[in-house]
Amino acid sequence: MKIHGVDYWVTKLGLEPHPEGGFYKRTYESGEQVSDHELTVQFEGKRKLYTSIYFLLTSENVSHFHRLKSDELWYFHTGSSLTIHVIHENGEYKEIKLGLNLEEGEVLQALVPKNSIFGSSIKDNDAYSLVGCMVSPGFDFVDFELFTQEELLAKYPQHQEIIPKLAYKQIPQI
Repeated sequence: MKIHGVDYWVTKLGLEPHPEGGFYKRTYESGEQVSDHELTVQFEGKRKLYTSIYFLLTSENVSHFHRLKSDELWYFHTGSSLTIHVIHENGEYKEIKLGLNLEEGEVLQALVPKNSIFGSSIKDNDAYSLVGCMVSPGFDFVDFELFTQEELLAKYPQHQEIIPKLAYKQIPQI
């Protein structure tokens, strides 16, 4: 099997920079829609039943802390393992290792529950991770929240070690 680099995947898959960090491309979306009347999530209007993307992260950047109103299911595809950093609604912090090394506690897929604050990073140097992410109800940027270090440290001071690593000092223009 031939080993490919970041440029290969970005070009072949048509990936673009994502505001949270890394690169992405929407690959699938449901033809059906759902409203918040059928769900415990509140949003305005309707959302696709699900959406799915490719997401590529490199060791030179991180996926910054953000929150969605939907569950997000992650699937490992190739590259180095990736750590998903999750601050649950109750303030509990958890790391999920996504990768192929099952003996070391890595998993091939992982769920990030709705309303959690999460980001991701790669531990290895000069590495990348290519994953798939399926969001249900489907992703819409109006349901996407990025956070500053100041905001998160005020709410979760107990996580002062990880927040500066994964939260923006200032939110970039989207």
